Amino acid sequence: MEGVTIVDHPLVQHKLTLLRDKERSTKSFRELLGEIGMLLCYEVTRDLPLEMTEIETPIARMKSPVLAGKKLVFAPILRAGLTFVEGMLDLVPAARVAHIGMYRDPETHSAVEYFFKAPSDLEERLVIVVAPILATANTVVAAIDRLKERGAREIRLVCMVSAPEGMERVRGIHPDVRVWTAAIDDGLNDEAFIVPGLGDAGDRAYGTR
Repeated sequence: MEGVTIVDHPLVQHKLTLLRDKERSTKSFRELLGEIGMLLCYEVTRDLPLEMTEIETPIARMKSPVLAGKKLVFAPILRAGLTFVEGMLDLVPAARVAHIGMYRDPETHSAVEYFFKAPSDLEERLVIVVAPILATANTVVAAIDRLKERGAREIRLVCMVSAPEGMERVRGIHPDVRVWTAAIDDGLNDEAFIVPGLGDAGDRAYGTR
């Protein structure tokens, strides 16, 4: 699918298999979620612009590359997005964070917003939406809508497990938003959960099953 990158790195796929296992403990699930987040962060930031700066090593002066422009904004969708983004912040600790509180209504599956807080200059920064699961995509689409309302112009989406239905919805409504995912599964069941998927990531990460 155009605009979609499937990250098939062996470490990502291995850790995702461990994460899917229903016997995985809450502690182990959270740890794996952060580790996969870090690995996916490498891929979603692969083409960030660089500029040269002059430094002095213990041996000599030299010109060397550093990240150019303003700091990134990670925008995790609560709850599970918080654990997922921790690995990314380990890699890019200077990044700003926008918190997006949304949940999926259990009856209608529509997105319900309960919290939103973001930097005031989103239009000047690359915003990376962080959502472990892309099922119906209702919450992700609503989150991207909200970020654009606040001025964000360059948005990327990183998720771990996706449904074809959700991926098509995101790309159809927001074709300018490129997507990175570790897997596109078979589809959605009658309760709008991904099959085979990994269950409710928030419940599994925080032990609220």
